[in-house]
Amino acid sequence: MMRRDLCFQILARHVRDEIVVPVYQAAQEWHAIRPDYALTYYSIGAMGQASSIALGFALARPDKRVIVLDGDGSLLMNLGSLVTIASQKPANLLHFVCGNGMYEANGGHPIPGRDQLSFAALARAAGYVKADEISTLDAFEAKIGGLLKEPGPVLVDLKLVAGEPPPQDYIFIHGAAARASFRTALRQS
Repeated sequence: MMRRDLCFQILARHVRDEIVVPVYQAAQEWHAIRPDYALTYYSIGAMGQASSIALGFALARPDKRVIVLDGDGSLLMNLGSLVTIASQKPANLLHFVCGNGMYEANGGHPIPGRDQLSFAALARAAGYVKADEISTLDAFEAKIGGLLKEPGPVLVDLKLVAGEPPPQDYIFIHGAAARASFRTALRQS
């Protein structure tokens, strides 16, 4: 298992002009690591919808890679999105599932089936082009460059534990400034 913040630090070194759609705790950690990254659409407040939002961006902007930093608990709320994404075949969608086995944003309660559930297997069954699991930082570092270029949809279940607690910047993440910054950056890219 790898720490999510260390994993995201590696990802941040590779992100250039992709749209990033992080959820809940992943959003807080991404914001702490890349607070200046305007192409971040914070998906907080609609648990389970990040994959659907990312699909919308991927279809609307086929010229841009879209990275969703989904939670395992969040994705469980909307498993049907895997089938919808696979049927639409967005070549520019990279779907990371932060697999920590819990509803972290809601008190750390375990997700159902956490010991036998495979999001990679679900994605393959739904029709994703590629699905994999990564559980070490070395493996993530070795694969991230290729993943960002690989035609999708691609799902990677990141086997994670929480990192150092980031500052909880709810005012920015929920605020109008974050949306305005994203909207401006999207129009300019």
